[in-house]
Formats: sequence, structure tokens, C-alpha cells
Amino acid sequence: MAGGAPRIFVSHLSGTAVFDPNGDQVGRVRDLVVMLRVGRKPPRLLGLVVELATRRRIFLPMTRVTGIESGEVISTGVLNVRRFEQRPTERLVLGEMLDRRVRLVESGEEVTVLDVSVRQLPARRDWEVDRVFVRKGKEGAFRRKGETLTVDWSAVDGFSLEEHGQGAENLLATFEQLRPADLANVLHHLSAKRRAEVAAALDDDRLADVLEELPEDDQIEILGKLKEERAADVLEAMDPDDAADLLAELPEDDKERLLTLMQPDDAADVRRLMAYEERTAGGLMTTEPIVLRPDATVADALARVRQEDLSPALAAQVYVCRPPDETPTGKYLGTVHFQRLLRDPPYTLVGSILDDDLRPLSPEDQLPVVAGFFAAYDMVAAPVVDEGGALLGAVTVDDVLDHMLPEDWRETEFHLQEEAGHGA
Repeated sequence: MAGGAPRIFVSHLSGTAVFDPNGDQVGRVRDLVVMLRVGRKPPRLLGLVVELATRRRIFLPMTRVTGIESGEVISTGVLNVRRFEQRPTERLVLGEMLDRRVRLVESGEEVTVLDVSVRQLPARRDWEVDRVFVRKGKEGAFRRKGETLTVDWSAVDGFSLEEHGQGAENLLATFEQLRPADLANVLHHLSAKRRAEVAAALDDDRLADVLEELPEDDQIEILGKLKEERAADVLEAMDPDDAADLLAELPEDDKERLLTLMQPDDAADVRRLMAYEERTAGGLMTTEPIVLRPDATVADALARVRQEDLSPALAAQVYVCRPPDETPTGKYLGTVHFQRLLRDPPYTLVGSILDDDLRPLSPEDQLPVVAGFFAAYDMVAAPVVDEGGALLGAVTVDDVLDHMLPEDWRETEFHLQEEAGHGA
């Protein structure tokens, strides 16, 4: 749904069929899951509760919804079929928000919520609630008449979290806009009890991003307090290299149990990374770089680079390979850097503008060799290729820095920020 597309009222989504990219129906929408925020900020739409043919209800994140149109919801086709469990900061729109009594901010008049609308934010994949359809007048078994009107979310009171209070919901809402690294700093300095409460309330993708920024001790502590199925979901949402590093610190039985609970493809990527020593290119790399065939165009490459969930380092170049396109790929042919993509016409084939002068990294290259490669050639990411010429993955500069900085570098950074704040 494009940023300028009209809003969607949630009552129209109830019972809507959900299809995979091949046109096969996978289930029907039974509810929408939103996260309330402090004050009158509109709630974020996290995802949909989808009922499968087996009557099991699962959670479909909005990041895996590619379209809502003509009475259909189209998904990426990647579904986690574990049973949906509602979390403390989450609210069900149909089940908990409709028919609720709230007040109009301007007049203080009580109204009944009949419907709410959602929209996708311009140029982003985030969705939020933006309007509320309400009916004035008292509510009762025989009182169903009254003026109806549609107002902005900020025009009603009675939904959002209160500013005061010390619950995890309020803390989470307060820090919602923080970057993962900054939220990780906050979590690190909370008590163990509060840290576990906030972690339990975060959605899987957000918790995965935060875990990647925490020291290993905190990662292990938080993961250990999650239910095993949820822990597996969070590991799936992490970058494979970070998930592999975290699992490597766990006892063998725990590690195998979590890998078994993960989706097979995700578990296979993590197992492959765990086969390499930690401080080698193979141990540092991610298995999810942008891979294109030589007959792809510059336009195709730019579309892939434009994906919002890519880190800047991974979006800085694409890797051109023979099929298969998933790592380990067919023969690695070369790299095309982002700046080159901006200079050439959209119809240019990426196979014709390759940078193939640099020797790629070997998975056995040690950390000093990898760091020297980045320093010598001013790279932010580099391909890792095996003896047979297949692309195995890519090392990014942030992973190199993580392994070269002192173990307490997060503590040092936090205190430096604190001192700067006191001196202001």
C-alpha cells in the first residue's frame, strides 16, 4: 500500500482472506494488534492475528504484509505458525478497542468507539492508527442511536498509556523512539527484574535489534528468561551472525533445543556460521547480503538497496553471482558499489559494471587480516568467498569493530554521554 493510499477501517479487515505470493489462501484476519503509546501519540500497528485452516491463530507482522487491497491481504509467504500470544503492551483492536467508551478531548463528552482506521506512513513500512469513528450519546441495550463522527486519534481520551506509573508498558513507551543501541544502554542499567519485564514487552524484531547491541552477559540473561518458543522467534529475527555468536555462549543442550525450535532455513544459516571460529571472516560474516544475477539491471539493484530493513553497510553494495541466489551461491563474479549504481542508467546490466579487482575474503581469514582489508581499501562491507568460488556471505565494518573494541566499550560510551549531558 503506497504512502498516499487511503486509510483502511479495521472493520473491513475482519475476516479478510490472507494469501501468499502464489495466490494460495493461508488464513483469515481475525484481529489487529497495536501497541499503545504515552499521551496521545497514535498506536503503532504491529501486525494481524490470522486464523489458519486448522483454527490455530498466529501473528503476522506488518513487515511481512506486502499489500492490502481489494478485500485481500498479501503476505510474503513466510509465516511463523506458532500460536499467537498477546504481550503486555499490545492491544487487540477488534477485541478490546471497539465498543469502548472514551471521551472527546474538546468537550469531555463520552462516546462509543465504532471503528478505527489505520494507514501506512509515507516512505516507511510502519503503520499506525490515525482516525476513530465514534457515536455520541449514552450506551445501552436499547440506545443505539446518536450522531456519528470521525475524529483524529488525538481528539479522544481513554486509550493511551498514562504518563505516570512505573510499569514496563510506560517505560517501553517512553523509550520507543530510541535507537536500538541507546535502548540497549538503558536496559543494561536497569535492574534484572525490570530488564526482564521490558524485554518481555518488546516485539520480536525490536528485541532482536536491542539484543544485538547488548553485552553477552545481558543477552544470555534476557534470552534465558523468555519462553523457549519466544526465544527461538527472537533468534530468527536477529542477524544470523549475531544469533550464532549468542548461541555459541549457551550450554550445548540449550543451544540444540533452540536451534530445533527455529525455522529450518534460519537454523541452517546459524549452524553454518557456528562452524567457523569466532574471530575469522566466516565467524564475522552475515549470510544475508544482497545477491543479484549478472542479468539483473541497475534498477533491480537500487530496488533491493532501497529496502528499509537493510543496514547502511549491507546497502552499500550488491554482490553479483551465478545461481543459486541464496548463500552459498553459485560462482561469485564481483561487486557493484552503490555509487556506481547511481552513475549508470537504470537499464544497465550489473554484470557489465562489476568491480572484480579486489580479492575477496576467505572464511578462514583472521580478524587482523579482515580489519587490514577494510582499512586498506576504505570498505564498509566485503564479500567472503570459499575455495570453490561461491559467495558465503559478507562481513560488515560494524562486526569488525565489535570484535576489536574492548569488552567494556558500551560502558565507556554510556558514561561519556552522561558526562556530556551533565556539562551541558
